[in-house]
Amino acid sequence: MQRGAAQDRFRARREAGQEPEDKTVVDFIEEVEEQLRSDRYLAFARKAWPWFAALVAAIVVAFLVVWGYDTWRDQNVAKASVAYDKALTALTQGDQIGGYNGLDPIAKSGPAGYRTLALLQQGNIRLAAGKSDEAATLFEQASKAAPNPVLRDLASLRAALALMDTAPLPRVQTLLTPLIGQNKPFDLEAREALATAKLGAGKTAEARADFTALSLTLGVSQSMRSRAQAAVELIDSGGTAAAIAAAKTAATLPPPKPGSLPGATPEGAQAPQAQGEPGNAQ
Repeated sequence: MQRGAAQDRFRARREAGQEPEDKTVVDFIEEVEEQLRSDRYLAFARKAWPWFAALVAAIVVAFLVVWGYDTWRDQNVAKASVAYDKALTALTQGDQIGGYNGLDPIAKSGPAGYRTLALLQQGNIRLAAGKSDEAATLFEQASKAAPNPVLRDLASLRAALALMDTAPLPRVQTLLTPLIGQNKPFDLEAREALATAKLGAGKTAEARADFTALSLTLGVSQSMRSRAQAAVELIDSGGTAAAIAAAKTAATLPPPKPGSLPGATPEGAQAPQAQGEPGNAQ
């Protein structure tokens, strides 16, 4: 159809004297082909233009969404940082209730990093007040909110330690087992805590084997090795009750603070001092 239209236009131009009589067939064919290509390009442009416009619009919208999200995130991090510092100041001044309440908005809807730290701080406050179940719940929420594996495992370890005296062994094992393994940041602390939990649950033989293995593990600190060896000696001498008391005291010592661990500081947050640590509560 397009070729016929081009032929009609060619004839019309010849009849009007716009085309020379001696124009060759080759010239005619080339002109027809050029006209056909031009028509195809125009048709393609008409069809493609809506898609091209949609693509440009999508790129613009995506850019605006990313820019808007980054702006919103930065503003939220800044607000959370200010609120977190105010809450820590209250805790430092001995205002446990004010500090806890100041952390509450961050713990509920703050950025992931600050939300994790706020929940950890609230758990410390509850633990220092003797409310171990509430503390464990807050620590588990912190583990779920954590933006990186180090903070996640730290929160899970704190939850297990908070439940050491009240929860059955399977509950504590559920929290500690995922923390044990090569390249796990709290492998040794989790192994010591699990051995302690087994000892408290009456699984003396398993606990002794775990303490023995821990005392022989490369990389164990001298204090941890000494505690493990002392636990084995107490078990062997029949002083199981004393071993349980000593092991629980050691296992429930606060683990390292978030800011002191490589990779543990959440993005956008400085390494804060933990407040309300067990045994150090104001």
